[in-house]
Amino acid sequence: MNGQEEKKRQLIDDGLRSIWFPFTQMREFSPEDVLVIAEGKGTLLRDVDGRDYIDGVSSLWTNVHGHRKEQIDRAVKEQVDRLSHSTLLGLVHEPAIECAKKLLEVVPKGLTRVFYSESGSTAVEIALKMAFQYQKQAAGGNPDKTRFISFTNAYHGDTLGAVSVGGIDLFHAVYHELLFPTVKAESPYCYRCPFGASQPSCQFDCLKQLENLLATHASELAALIIEPLVQGAGGILVQPPGYLRRVRDLCTQYGVLMIADEVAVGFGKTGTMFACQQEGVTPDIMAVGKGLSGGYLPLAATVATEEIYSGFLGRFDEFKTFFHGHTYTGNPLACAAAVASLNIFTEERVVEGLAGKIKRFSQGLQPIAKLGHVGEIRQRGFMVGIELVADKKTKELYPPGARIGHRVILEARKRGLIIRPLGDVIVLMPPLCITNEEIDRLCEITLDSIRAVVGD
Repeated sequence: MNGQEEKKRQLIDDGLRSIWFPFTQMREFSPEDVLVIAEGKGTLLRDVDGRDYIDGVSSLWTNVHGHRKEQIDRAVKEQVDRLSHSTLLGLVHEPAIECAKKLLEVVPKGLTRVFYSESGSTAVEIALKMAFQYQKQAAGGNPDKTRFISFTNAYHGDTLGAVSVGGIDLFHAVYHELLFPTVKAESPYCYRCPFGASQPSCQFDCLKQLENLLATHASELAALIIEPLVQGAGGILVQPPGYLRRVRDLCTQYGVLMIADEVAVGFGKTGTMFACQQEGVTPDIMAVGKGLSGGYLPLAATVATEEIYSGFLGRFDEFKTFFHGHTYTGNPLACAAAVASLNIFTEERVVEGLAGKIKRFSQGLQPIAKLGHVGEIRQRGFMVGIELVADKKTKELYPPGARIGHRVILEARKRGLIIRPLGDVIVLMPPLCITNEEIDRLCEITLDSIRAVVGD
């Protein structure tokens, strides 16, 4: 073992002894599973051995412009020389002002106020509290509206409020006693339709059920929360065209606030800047995160309409204030990174350039769809989920102990691609800056890796 190998081994040993890795069964996490990343550039990550890998999941759906983007690097470095942190409690700084201004220029029309936080989970938590408190005190609110309607297969984060409106038992069931109850609607998981329907004969039974729930519970519902167009952590579950628009209309019809969780889907990943814009939807409250800072620093925001904001205005002694805030709310470094990222979207016309790449991506996925153990490929823009099944005809799942998805991503790693599974759904979500040649390579490696584990 040479010096470099010894250093790598020591790093891995130290990491396994000291770090509790997220979403990881540490008992079965071996040194062979650990990849030590040293640097990144564009779409690529490089490990301590000097091997390059395509970052096939944008470092957990965040690095929309890739790694070491010059404009963002420069913005953060320059901001360090001015101010690294200052509270927003009664003070403000230029990066927070500029970031909010630019964000309001690109979110769905009608959203006018930005409340900062540090993660998607906290952005959702804030949205829930805003909706709840609005109902309690606003002229347009109703104090009897104290519950939320959410969806099966939903994922909104890991804080307790966000978990309460989640719908993935694997992640959430153990915390049941800690959570507040919600009204649950079936999400449109068309491949495994809970109503037994299929295309093209589907009659949108999921929407009928949702409308029935809204009609029954509207008098007690503060808000509905939804991941627009795609349920990300649920397995890249793509909603059928028109579904989101209908949800917005139903919320309006029954007087229920609509919260759009765009943390995973926002900033170009579905093919438009925000998913809601594809169906002309403006929610009452929207949560954003991940790609907001270009994947550089923790930054999220909850964006509300003027009506929601106005519900918190009053005399000091009325105590209508939104009593919420974090130490690093609106951190200057993170806001500077976000300003640079938002400028890149405009200056490089990023969203306008996605259509050709999305088409290339779709073409590259076609050979994968023909494999005998690929049940379905779901794609919306740059978000792709490849569902692997034991039997394509019956849609039978593999036993969890087989860890098929995990084995596929390890095969991909050998071939120079970093991806992650959601169970046996292989997720692909590369940076928006990926080239056509890199898209082809990503698809080829994914094809070869699935073949290596489950065959043709």
